[in-house]
Amino acid sequence: MRIAEISTPDFRQSSTAGAADSSNYSHALSQIEASIKSLERHSASLPLPDSFSSELRLVLAELSQLSPFPNSTKLLLWKLSYRLWNTCVDLSNAAYTSNSSGVHRLSEEHAKLRQIAADFLFLSADVAGIPSPAIKAGLFFYKTALIWHDLKNFDFANNCFEKAADLISKVEINSISDNDERKLLLDLNLARSRTAWEVSDRNLSIALLNRSKNALFGTSENYKALANQYLMFGKILLSNDEVSGLNEALKLMCEALELCEKGLRIVKKTEETLHLKELRLKILRFMAAAHLQSDEFENVLKCVKVLREGVGGADHHPSLSVLAMKAWLGMGRYKEAEKELRGMVVNNGIPGGVWVSAVESYFQAVGTAGAETVKGVFLGLLGRCRVSPGVAIRVVNRVVGDGPGGTEGANVRAKVVTELVSDERVVELFSGDAAAKERTTMHALLWNCAAEHFRAKEYQISAEMFEKSLLYGPQNIENRIFRAKGFRVLCLCHLGLSQLDRAEEYINEAEKLEPNIASAFLKFKIYLQKKDHNSAIAQVQAMSSCLDFTPDFLSLSAHEAVACSSLSAATASLSHLLNFYSSGKPMPTNEVVVFRTLVTILIQDSSNDSDILKRLNRAYQRLSELGPELFFGKGEVGRRERNWFAVNAWNFGVRNGKEKKYKICAEFFRLASEFYGIVSDGEAKENSMMVGKSLVMSVSAIIADERLRKATLPETETEEAIELLDRARKILISSSGSSGKDEGQIAAMDPNIFLIYTLSAYDLYSRFSDKGAQQLILIKNLASSKSCNPQHLLQIGFDASEGPRSNPEVATFTLRTCLSSLLASPSPDYQSVALILRKLISVATIHRGDIDDDSVIEIYRQAYRIMVGLKEGDYPLEEAKWLAMTAWNRAALPVRLGQIDVAKKWMNIGLELATKVPGMQTYKSCMEDYVAGFEKKFRGHENGESSSLVVS
Repeated sequence: MRIAEISTPDFRQSSTAGAADSSNYSHALSQIEASIKSLERHSASLPLPDSFSSELRLVLAELSQLSPFPNSTKLLLWKLSYRLWNTCVDLSNAAYTSNSSGVHRLSEEHAKLRQIAADFLFLSADVAGIPSPAIKAGLFFYKTALIWHDLKNFDFANNCFEKAADLISKVEINSISDNDERKLLLDLNLARSRTAWEVSDRNLSIALLNRSKNALFGTSENYKALANQYLMFGKILLSNDEVSGLNEALKLMCEALELCEKGLRIVKKTEETLHLKELRLKILRFMAAAHLQSDEFENVLKCVKVLREGVGGADHHPSLSVLAMKAWLGMGRYKEAEKELRGMVVNNGIPGGVWVSAVESYFQAVGTAGAETVKGVFLGLLGRCRVSPGVAIRVVNRVVGDGPGGTEGANVRAKVVTELVSDERVVELFSGDAAAKERTTMHALLWNCAAEHFRAKEYQISAEMFEKSLLYGPQNIENRIFRAKGFRVLCLCHLGLSQLDRAEEYINEAEKLEPNIASAFLKFKIYLQKKDHNSAIAQVQAMSSCLDFTPDFLSLSAHEAVACSSLSAATASLSHLLNFYSSGKPMPTNEVVVFRTLVTILIQDSSNDSDILKRLNRAYQRLSELGPELFFGKGEVGRRERNWFAVNAWNFGVRNGKEKKYKICAEFFRLASEFYGIVSDGEAKENSMMVGKSLVMSVSAIIADERLRKATLPETETEEAIELLDRARKILISSSGSSGKDEGQIAAMDPNIFLIYTLSAYDLYSRFSDKGAQQLILIKNLASSKSCNPQHLLQIGFDASEGPRSNPEVATFTLRTCLSSLLASPSPDYQSVALILRKLISVATIHRGDIDDDSVIEIYRQAYRIMVGLKEGDYPLEEAKWLAMTAWNRAALPVRLGQIDVAKKWMNIGLELATKVPGMQTYKSCMEDYVAGFEKKFRGHENGESSSLVVS
């Protein structure tokens, strides 16, 4: 708004007339005028440069040092100040007019120019000849302060307000008769109060409002303005939702209410009283809201009662019913709250949004007990002409609330919504093409709410809401797709409720409307939960025939099958998935992962070992076709995958070996050797040791299976086994890192494998007559190893001494080595020692046959030396008797043959052994008598007497 220029003499005439008096100021005033002229020529479409304010601020500083001024200079400065101000007004108005958006905000540079204009007036505020110069100068500062306030520069605004207040305070209030000037006094205090409030100086802000009560001048507009300011501050405190601010807000509103009451007592005009009455009602409503916020429910009802029974007409504002209803709810008086709520239905002045908020508040407070009330009130709303689909959507959206959360209120809200939206009147509201958009919105609202309940596993509520959403589906050709989708999600809900027959009904309907992979997969899930594994396996094949089928569904089917403990269906899914890898099409999952998952599933059933072997063989076949890096992957990932297959093949071999399933055990170990033997480019043979071990274990299992079946390996298979062992030997020796070529390195690396290797090789070599020497070498290598166990040698010696594959050299060596090892022990096992001695005697007797064989005699003598010094019972009694008796009886044949010396050797050995055996005293006496008689007869024979030597 433009401030009118005052009537002053022309600047040039005045300057000429008073040139002698104003010579000290002419330069400064000329600079001001030049700047103003430049500003007047400035285009309103361009932003103001800071050069104008900078130049004028320098001149202002210069003038400030020259004051006080003569009155003629003050008049000239006054003229220039108004000219500068009006130029700013013109620029502002022009900019506002050219602004198409209708929103205009003055710049900071504009505010600076306005303040400079006010500062010029301030220098000449006591000019003579101008009415109310202080008030006019104060008005400049006031308007400038408003601009600074709008720019959020509250320090500058407050500075201008204070200057304006200082200027106006010099004027006697009672002497002001102009209404505009009176209004300025109040407006200045109110504006200062708002600025103080913005900088959180509430004490000053309220003090300024209280000071404003002295500037009301009995005008209704002033009372209204001041009361509005009190109310505005109270509303701000109320909106902060702070307990400490509620009492302060009520105090401010009480002040506003008191001002309205005073104004009504003073003013007489009907129009003026009407405005104050309206403000009074507004204040009472906010006071009721403040009481409600502080849970002072009785005070809320008192305010509502005053408003409804007000003098001069009751207040019918829509908020009163809401305030009263919430107050009754807070007091727990639900019948009164319900009455207020039902009264809102017939009040056409209440907006739909307010009514919906009231319904929500009532429903949250009353809960399940108010469900039917809410439903009835909502349906009663349909009788009102202003109800539209949009209002119904907002109501449903508000009642639905924040969705599921496991609380009773959320479930009740969902129940009420399902009953409301299924009512024929509500459905009819959304019928027709005109409501197509709203119908889609309602469908989306119900669908999304049902989906949230589904994610919260509240399947019953979810199913009901999904079912009701179908009432609002599209009514065109897309209806089939929407209904099919609805049937599918209903199937999922009933699956969650374990209502499998109902779920199957829905998915059958969905397949009729839109057959696709999703429906086929859901049917697969139903079969799984019904434990109908055969149908589930058949459904796997049916899914692949769908037009929108992707292999991902087979992976998903496998996961579902595992979750339902249907290993057969999971196996079928993954097996079918593997068929797609040979097609060359890109697949979402690496083939090795599918194989690994499949084997992992099969592991859970120990009866699947043959199937596991089949899958591992197929995996190795694909590995051979693709190569290690394409099948397993590169780097560390590939090594982990390879080792997984190798380790599991080894473990399956071990498990089947323990269960004496030697045939499949051998195949697993053979396969483990192949996986361990896989080497990628640039990779060292880090698993070569395991390759050799696997081969040894495989051959050992072949031999064990042969013994278990009591069959004989064909010669070709035997030779193949020997080749495998030979390959294993070379691998193990090379893995040791030694330059040697014998089996000693194997023994040092893994004694158990070396033992198994030796036993297996010995068994295989025994089948060929020309490999006896190799058998002996094997056993010697075993015996020389640190891991050699006497029991192993004992068993080998017994095996080598018996049967069609006996090897006396091996038997003698192993038994003697074992005997030496046992005797070297601190506590020898004399039972085993006795058995070895008996077996050595048997081997020597059978394979040598000479009665005078010193090697046999030496065995008996060794036995005697062993028995010397033993306590009674240390050496097995029966074995000692056997030694004594067999040694004595061996003399019989030489006696008959006349081999006297040989006979004497055996009789002496038998007698010596008998002396060490407890319980053979009688035998010993007989033996001694016979020896004495034999000696006598033997001497007679030497003297030429002929007699027959007979042992009794």
